[in-house]
Amino acid sequence: MAKALNILIAGAGPTGLTAALELARRGVIATVIERRKTPSPFSRAVGITTRSLQLLNPSGVADRLIAEGVTVRKARLYRGERRLLTIPFQSETAFFPHILALPQDRTERALADAFRALGGEVRYDLALESAAPDPEGVNVRLTDGVEARFDHLIGADGVHSLTRKAAEVAYHGHDLPGKWAIADVDAEDWPHPTAFTATLGAPGKIAVVVPIGVKRYRVISNTPDALKALAMPLEVTNIRRAAAFTISVRQAGRYSTGRIHLAGDAAHCHSPVGGRGMNLGISDAAELARRLVEGGLDDYSPLREKEGRETIAATERARKLVTAPGPARRALFTTAASLIDRIGPLKRRIGRFAVEA
Repeated sequence: MAKALNILIAGAGPTGLTAALELARRGVIATVIERRKTPSPFSRAVGITTRSLQLLNPSGVADRLIAEGVTVRKARLYRGERRLLTIPFQSETAFFPHILALPQDRTERALADAFRALGGEVRYDLALESAAPDPEGVNVRLTDGVEARFDHLIGADGVHSLTRKAAEVAYHGHDLPGKWAIADVDAEDWPHPTAFTATLGAPGKIAVVVPIGVKRYRVISNTPDALKALAMPLEVTNIRRAAAFTISVRQAGRYSTGRIHLAGDAAHCHSPVGGRGMNLGISDAAELARRLVEGGLDDYSPLREKEGRETIAATERARKLVTAPGPARRALFTTAASLIDRIGPLKRRIGRFAVEA
């Protein structure tokens, strides 16, 4: 009889929990540790793609997310209050025909509940302190002083990943200039409750409103104040959270080093344009879990590195397109958006691609 795998997962965000759940579905109950004292109360990432839902369908999590989330059926682009473009999010062949929006804390809760139902447990207020890999496994020391040995270590511990540092893997990239900001708010009478709504304001500045609940919205902007950057009236009744932050665009030099593997933000990070960050991490985790149990682990790193590079490149192209400050490029973008809005088949093709990507 083959030896049961003994796996440690550092980090209990969507990436770490997906890895734990997908391993548990295959009969491997991993040890999951999380530095936070309790589950996160923050919404953070909010967009869930049909690909992520399809990956989470065998565990039953997809049905719960769809039941709790907001179905986003279109995207609208405005310059000020002038509508430039509406794109329908619709695919006749995708697992889920639209895009789903749900605060990340509720996504994490659904994943953790499913993991717990299969016999797993997240150990909070506990983190990796050091890790020493060898050809047969990884010796770790945790912040409670316990030392242990595991067959594999999965680093899903974010952009400042100690797992990545222990594996001596570089995190290549740069920080974008200036600050970005988010605001999670309750609001009355917003006219686009099932749409991503982007508004172009001052040169190079954009704000996006995403519905994430009943009369609840996430506003994100490439400025230090998301609500101030919104070029349309939004009747805010409550600000649940507001924060400014720096955006990094980075990727790990490799995703696996011997028995240490990276996934999610520990392996890559980029701007929130396109909403692919959490979804890319979920794909990493599902692929890694499958290969750890079923074989083919050597292909994990090159496969996921390639998709990470392509996603980062596409995200950067989109970011530069919508935040171009020069008057000529802004005029060209406005003209192109207005032209696309008049071509129904092209709009549907773009929307279908956005759903299925």
